[in-house]
Amino acid sequence: MTTTAAPATKPANPHFSSGPCAKRPGWSVEVLKGAALGRSHRAKIGKTKLQEAIDLTRDVLRVPADYRIGIVPASDTGAVEMALWSLLGARPVDLLAWESFGSGWVTDVVKQLKLPNAREFKAGYGLLPDLAQVNFDHDVVFTWNGTTSGVRVPNADFIPADREGLTICDATSAAFAQELDFAKLDVVTFSWQKVLGGEAAHGMLILSPRAVERLESYKPAWPLPKIFRLTSGGKLIEGIFKGETINTPSMLAVEDYLDALKWAQSIGGLPALVARADANTKVLADWVARTDHVDFLAKDPATRSNTSVCLTFVDPAIAALDDAGQQAFVKAFTAALEKEGVAYDIASYRDAPPGLRIWCGATVETSDLEALTPWLDHVFAKTKAGLALAA
Repeated sequence: MTTTAAPATKPANPHFSSGPCAKRPGWSVEVLKGAALGRSHRAKIGKTKLQEAIDLTRDVLRVPADYRIGIVPASDTGAVEMALWSLLGARPVDLLAWESFGSGWVTDVVKQLKLPNAREFKAGYGLLPDLAQVNFDHDVVFTWNGTTSGVRVPNADFIPADREGLTICDATSAAFAQELDFAKLDVVTFSWQKVLGGEAAHGMLILSPRAVERLESYKPAWPLPKIFRLTSGGKLIEGIFKGETINTPSMLAVEDYLDALKWAQSIGGLPALVARADANTKVLADWVARTDHVDFLAKDPATRSNTSVCLTFVDPAIAALDDAGQQAFVKAFTAALEKEGVAYDIASYRDAPPGLRIWCGATVETSDLEALTPWLDHVFAKTKAGLALAA
């Protein structure tokens, strides 16, 4: 490959980070003017905004009316760990992992909670474990979309409707971009800074009636810190699911989340959000199909994410490098893209194979991805040429 002239057009918005993600199109700080700053989140105005965030979440995500939705601290991590610490231990548990964050939940259960009846089903980056081996008489913990591998479950068909155990699903890079089958999910978690481009530090915890029943009938053997407590006197703390948060939320971040939800409604809700993510991913899929130096990390097209799209370099000269060499190439490549102002923060996650991770969620404009791909080719050629000269 020879270097070519720089493309004439740059993405209008070079924010392709997989979290925090790009703000919605047309966003400006003006949308935050109505924030309840300097007011207590327990005052009427604060509780009203928090309840509105819950109600709009239900509407956009199409959450069933009998599922509870709560705003919780510590982003998606906090929401997942609240569920693990509060619900697990009543039954054996099956743990599914095929990337970094799923592996983190395995560590929580096996090494921190030290549950004796935990089974692990793991797969390498780019693959799913054998879902047919999962026992749904057990509780099951999994990520819907592996943010650091670009591999997702294609649907919830592998989960039986008549399961005995609970399904605990980390859906942080899937919610608002992929259809979640809530009838098959007992706990769903996500954070604001992903598909809707909100701000970090706040998580969402969605509970099915079956999950609530578990909370009210089972008491874990270990102590629970205040920040994890969802029950009091054996009953669900209903206030958490009516805007009475466990700890103090940022009302500035709440206002931003409200703006993102209202934008989602204005463009057509969940179907429109999914369609935008799919269209964005198609731009990259078409580019990969005509490009000989990259490929999807996800092996099966049916499992490829439409948000955190992970790519690997298959050019023989790059693939021949050892891991350190490939990491150095990715660092040089992404630094050059950032210097040109065409793509920020698109290197693969630190635990993943060296490559790229390009966010295609609904807040990204398709036209920006179309402008990005020629730059990916141009900068690849220059970076590879530099590698050859250095050799």
